[in-house]
Amino acid sequence: MFEGQKKNDHITSHTIQLVFYAAKKRAGITKPASVHTLRHSFATHLIEAGTSLHHVQLLLGHRSPTTTTVYLHVSRLNLAQVKSPLDQAIPQIS
Repeated sequence: MFEGQKKNDHITSHTIQLVFYAAKKRAGITKPASVHTLRHSFATHLIEAGTSLHHVQLLLGHRSPTTTTVYLHVSRLNLAQVKSPLDQAIPQIS
């Protein structure tokens, strides 16, 4: 996942978790969070920015789009901006 200091070496997931928790503690963050929270936030922000579900799926490395749909329920930010096709099909009454 992350390149280590030595050539052809990598940082273990355990080390990444330790660094994450230490940084979280130094920042005074008390809300429960993990390294996976960063991944979840990344996906949610992509969806909120209008990135297609297919592109989010590819970026996260999910084989199935069903796996990626878990991030759809989280974001309701742009829900009010969704336009119905009926709004354009039916002329406005004035």
